[in-house]
Amino acid sequence: MPAALSIALSKGRIFDETLPLLARVGIRPLEDPEQSRKLVIGTSRDDVRLIIVRASDTPTYVQHGAADIGIAGKDVLYEHGGAGLYQPVDLGIATCRMMVAVRRGFDYAGAVQRGARLRIATKYVRTAREHFARKGVHVDLIHLYGSMELAPIVGLADAIVDLVSSGHTLKANALVAVEEVMPVSARLIVNQAAL
Repeated sequence: MPAALSIALSKGRIFDETLPLLARVGIRPLEDPEQSRKLVIGTSRDDVRLIIVRASDTPTYVQHGAADIGIAGKDVLYEHGGAGLYQPVDLGIATCRMMVAVRRGFDYAGAVQRGARLRIATKYVRTAREHFARKGVHVDLIHLYGSMELAPIVGLADAIVDLVSSGHTLKANALVAVEEVMPVSARLIVNQAAL
């Protein structure tokens, strides 16, 4: 019997939105990763298993062959760099936008026009650096791992670069999106050996 095909997935939105796609090809997980502590989950097919990983680690597991294929957001892939990976399909799931957001009332356009040096909080350091460099805007990047919206509120940063889906979190924290960095969706990724 051939070795099982390993699919790297992260819990949450990507996992939830991938389930219908897998079901269409007859693959159903035998356990719910939200209920189980297992990180390797069998499926309805003996030749397919799911490996549950942190979203930001998905490309690394696939790149180094610990998983044959995976599903990762464009945001994660851009930060990773994509070395050793193919992205044959944009699955069109887990869609959102990478945005620049500021406190309501902050004159972002004016600050950019005046050439002000902006402090930007983000976990997407590479994406933010390249976005502002293309625009010729000088920035100091502050690397955070979560609660991005707090940074402008407490004066840590002038703006944030983060994913926005509905915009409810921005609104609840008196922030407004002022510029799109890129649209984001989940992609199927494959390492060179598995391809």
